[in-house]
Amino acid sequence: MDITIVLLILSAILLSGIRIAQEYQRAIVFRLGRFQATKGPGIYWIIPLLERQQTIDIRTKTVDLEQQETITKDSVTIKVNAVLWFRVTDPRKAIIFVANYNQAVYQFAVTALRNIIGQHLLDEVLKEREKINSTLQRIVDAATEPWGIQIEMVEMKDVEIPEAMQRAMAREAEAIREKRARLIKAEAELEASIKLTQGAKQMEESPFSLELRRMQMLSEIGIDNNTTTVVLIPSDFTNMAKSIGQRLRKDS
Repeated sequence: MDITIVLLILSAILLSGIRIAQEYQRAIVFRLGRFQATKGPGIYWIIPLLERQQTIDIRTKTVDLEQQETITKDSVTIKVNAVLWFRVTDPRKAIIFVANYNQAVYQFAVTALRNIIGQHLLDEVLKEREKINSTLQRIVDAATEPWGIQIEMVEMKDVEIPEAMQRAMAREAEAIREKRARLIKAEAELEASIKLTQGAKQMEESPFSLELRRMQMLSEIGIDNNTTTVVLIPSDFTNMAKSIGQRLRKDS
């Protein structure tokens, strides 16, 4: 009877050491306070009373970096928030080398975000987000690599600009659009003047084409219901009339 009780107690102790880790989990096992092994996934066994474990999730985690008020390189105060994705690649380092890896990653990412915004102009923050995201990811990943953590991606979500700065940017954008419209109009006028000059030269070389153009203008005027009719006299007729008048004056 005593032996049966002892066997039951031993069996219970042995069974109490059975553990199961999910596919996305890893267990860091410590024996008498010292790191022993990384267990999982699946079923495994630890020595009761002598070993303890700490389970860690190795799936990718999403962290919202709360809105940060910071100053850009050109002294504009803006508010920026971002999202960070990371995962644990070495569970042993994440448990042993840092007290709370989630909090450590968050705090370092927030600090790096503020620092990198301070190194860029406002226009760069608005137009070069991809470049800033890549730089931020590289900086945070280099710092967290000794903790066994990989930063997979960092994305800035929103950039909040002061209202006065928004109005100034709107006026600047309007001025740029007006400048572009004026340039287009000037280019069109230049092209039209070139074409007119070329047409004038061709008409000067060919008087017949000039007369055809005059006749075309007359027909175009006749299409409209105008009350005034304009008759264009060919230049040859006017030249002939001038020569006849000069001869008559000489004869008289």
